[in-house]
Amino acid sequence: MQSESWEHYMAAKILDGKKLADEFLHEITSRVHALKALHVTPGIAAILVGEDEASRTYVGMKREAAEKCGFHSVVRELPSSSATEEVIAAIAELNSDPAIHGIMVQLPLPKGVDRAAVLESILPSKDVDGLTSTSLGAIASRMNGFVPATARGVIELLKLTGVALKGKSACVIGEGMQTGRPIALLLLNEFATVTVCHVHTHGVAEIAANSDILVSAVGKPNLVDGGMVKQGAIAIDVGISKAGGKVAGDFDFDSVSHKAAWVTPVPGGVGPMTVAMLLLNTVEAAERTL
Repeated sequence: MQSESWEHYMAAKILDGKKLADEFLHEITSRVHALKALHVTPGIAAILVGEDEASRTYVGMKREAAEKCGFHSVVRELPSSSATEEVIAAIAELNSDPAIHGIMVQLPLPKGVDRAAVLESILPSKDVDGLTSTSLGAIASRMNGFVPATARGVIELLKLTGVALKGKSACVIGEGMQTGRPIALLLLNEFATVTVCHVHTHGVAEIAANSDILVSAVGKPNLVDGGMVKQGAIAIDVGISKAGGKVAGDFDFDSVSHKAAWVTPVPGGVGPMTVAMLLLNTVEAAERTL
C-alpha cells in the first residue's frame, strides 16, 4: 500500500520503514566516507545461484543501495546446476579477499545445494546476513555478533515507537531461521515475554490477540486480520508474497490498522530496513578490521 493512501487508516500510526531506512543510509554513508579517509572501502559481495528473477531483483536492489552509499560491491553469479562444493568454493575466495568485508548468499538456493553447508562456510567475521550458527548463537548468548538484517530492522522499527519492550508480551508467527527465530531471540534479549507460533501451534489467533507486540513472518497474504490483534498493539508485518500481481504482506492491513496502535505497511515497512541493516552490518564489519 502506497503512502498516499495510509491516511485512510486513522487508528494506527504507520511505522515508515522507508523513512527510517533513509536515515540509517545517511549515517552509513557518513561512516563509509570516514573509513575511506583511513584508506578502507567497505566491500560487500553477494552470491547469486540460479536464474530466479525475484532473487536477481533483490540482489540488484542491495547492490544499488550499497554503491549509492559508497561501498565496493560485487556479485558472483553461479548457474542453478552448481554443486554445493562450487558455491562453497566461491565463498572461500571471498573469505580470503581483504577487499570484501561482508558476504551474503541470496536465498533460497536451488534444489540440490546444501543450504546449511553453504552458509556455514562463510567466515563469521564476514557473515553480515547473520545466518551462520555462530551469529545466531551469539544472539542467543547475548554476545556480539551479526544480527540477521531483517530481524535487526524489526527491532529498530519497534524502538521507533518509543514503547519500552521490557515486560511486554510478544507473539512471533513463523519460526524460520532467517526471520522468526532471530526476531524472537532479540525480543527475549529486550526482556519481552515471547511466544513463537508455527504450523503445529494450537490457538494461534488467541495467542496473537493477547499480545502487546505481534510479528508475522510467514509469507501468506491475509494470514492476520484485526481479530488476531490486541487493541493498541504494535503490529509488524515481515511477510512478503505476491497477491493479485502486487506485493503483499501477512496482514489484512485494513482490519489490523483499526486495532493496532502502530503498524508496518507492505511495501515500505520492514523491506527497506532489511537492506539498510545489511549495509550497517557491513560497515561495522569493515570498522572491526581497523
